[in-house]
Order: sequence, then structure tokens, then C-alpha cells
Amino acid sequence: MASIAVLHRPPRRPWAWLWLFGASQLLMLALWWRFGWAAGLAAMLVSHGAMFWGTLWPRSRLFGPVLARLPTQARAMWLTIDDGPSDDTPAMLDLLDQYGAKATFFLVAERAAARPQLAREIVRRGHGIGNHSQSHPQAWFWALGPGRMAAEIEQAQAGLRTVTGVTPRWFRAVVGMANPFVSASLKKLALARVAWSARGFDGVRGEPDSVVARIVADFRPGAIVLLHEGAPHGNNVAIVEGVLRAMKDAGYVAVVPE
Repeated sequence: MASIAVLHRPPRRPWAWLWLFGASQLLMLALWWRFGWAAGLAAMLVSHGAMFWGTLWPRSRLFGPVLARLPTQARAMWLTIDDGPSDDTPAMLDLLDQYGAKATFFLVAERAAARPQLAREIVRRGHGIGNHSQSHPQAWFWALGPGRMAAEIEQAQAGLRTVTGVTPRWFRAVVGMANPFVSASLKKLALARVAWSARGFDGVRGEPDSVVARIVADFRPGAIVLLHEGAPHGNNVAIVEGVLRAMKDAGYVAVVPE
């Protein structure tokens, strides 16, 4: 597997997209003036569509680097668990211990502040901590402006460091959607963005067998597995257990690139 320095890539030019978008708008106006409204409108739809795609597609690199898979051919995968701490955290930690696995918990800072003992227990047992925003504004994270976006990321970083004594190195966007204003804070805090390559939609779907089967279908060397805790359906612990069992049966180990 590549070194941590290669994998961990905070954005270097967080405002480069602005120059590209500005150039695309000048091109749109030129086409509109030279060839008429149809050509100009088509160019506008393409440029704005690219911006929306870059925001809504979790693995898009339009606005900055994002890690979606570990570059390895070994039978190793990275387990990532979002949205905690929660009532599920102790049982998940016990399962990880039982299977000799490590994971990175992408924590919501408000929830960590409300359950500091659970956040610290994650660290004590040797797992990683990631930044998953201050308040997890699920419906609107993708549309936040620069001030609110900076507050969500930077307050979370400070809060998680205070609670756990660990400074997160990895960031996951809420629902995976990262708009153009994410990169500035990631560069400032030396955070690298992480997406995923295997998921079962366990944040909303609670049927353990079908969710685990969907994740197992995406098992590959270097896969980054997206899991959740604390979902209303109440089956996240069973799903994590199913994934760990399937990994063991298939000869995969869980690694944390820390």
C-alpha cells in the first residue's frame, strides 16, 4: 500500500475551481454573442451541470482530491463508520475487538461533545477519528455557503481535538456531498477528504442480509467500506457484524491508514 503521505492529500489550490468556472462563463457569453441563444444556453447548462455533478457525486475530484480506494492489491480494506458516537458505539467496539479489526469513526462533533466518554473510548481501543462536521446538516450541507461551511468543518476539528485529544487527519462530507467551499477549510486544517467504494445504504436501510450482501458485492483489495451507526432502524450493529464475518470468511483484514 502507498505511504500515508501519498494517501493523505489535502487540497493545494482550493479556489482553482473559481477561475475555471469564471472562464466557462466567459466562454458561454462568447458563444451566446457569436452563435446565438441556443449555443449560449447549452454552454451554460454544461458549465452549471458540471458544478452540480462535482458537488453531488461523492467521488468527484472537481474541487479537490478525494480518496475512494486504497492503492493496494493485498486483501485489506478500510472500514469507516459514520455519524457517531451513538448508543451503538460500545457494541461496535466490542465487535471490532472480537474480530481483531480496526476502523475509522467519522464523528459528528456535537454528538462527541454530548458523549465524550464514547469518543475517548474509540481512541483508547486504537481506532481512528475522522471529522464528519459539527452538526451534520444532512439536508443542506451540499448547499452551505463559505462561512457556514467553514464553521461546520473548523468547529468540528477543534471540538473533536478537545474531546479526544486527537487531531483528525481525515474528513468525510455529510452524505458525501462536498461543494466548492469545502476545500478551503480542508487546506487550512490539513484535512484529506475520504469517500468510499463499498456501501449498502445502511444509514437508511435496515435489512441486515440484503445490506451486507450489497457491501460484500463491492469487496475488493483496497476498498473503503462505508458503514453507519445510530440509524433509526436499529440494525447497524448487526450489519457491522455481518460485514466483519464476511471479511473473515473471504480472507480480508481491516486496516486504518493512520
